Amino acid sequence: MDNLIPFLSYVFVVTFTPGPNNIMSMVNANKFGYKNTLRFMSGVFLGFVMIMLLCSYFNLFLYNIMPKIQILMSILGALFMTYLALKIMFSSSSTQQKKEKRLNSFSTGVAMQFVNIKVILYGITVISNFIIPYYKSNIALFLFSIFLAFVALVSTSCWALFGVFLQKFLTKYEKPFNMAMGLLLIYSAISIAGIF
Repeated sequence: MDNLIPFLSYVFVVTFTPGPNNIMSMVNANKFGYKNTLRFMSGVFLGFVMIMLLCSYFNLFLYNIMPKIQILMSILGALFMTYLALKIMFSSSSTQQKKEKRLNSFSTGVAMQFVNIKVILYGITVISNFIIPYYKSNIALFLFSIFLAFVALVSTSCWALFGVFLQKFLTKYEKPFNMAMGLLLIYSAISIAGIF
């Protein structure tokens, strides 16, 4: 894979930044403890694998039907990543705006992935720009889906484990953290657009 560093930058930035999965893991661990949050995180993992596989085959279908769509998908992916970067860089306090949710079950973790637009758009973007141009076999798509879900599991685990401490850190250093994450996303966007 030619774009390994932009791929990993995009994967880790988008996965580790605040979003519904991470915030709910943090809140659940805060309220119920890490051990009791494992069932929710397991649901997130399974749901994430399912969404990544659906996104993989959706992208593969588009590439087979319209081979020239890669250019369009690269441009759209770069634009979406830039939008995410700007949203992260200039966001207001995300931890204060999130409503506390007390749903802590495996089925909630799975179901949430099907309504989590961040995960769906992330799947379409990362797969169309970093995976499908290089790998199209069923086994490769499955392994990348597992890898992406595993990174999500590590992310939700970190947010759960360090819930209280991370929340305090992000409240104190939110602007520099958001700027750094946004700049990494812009780097990834520029890379997939072919500027670097």
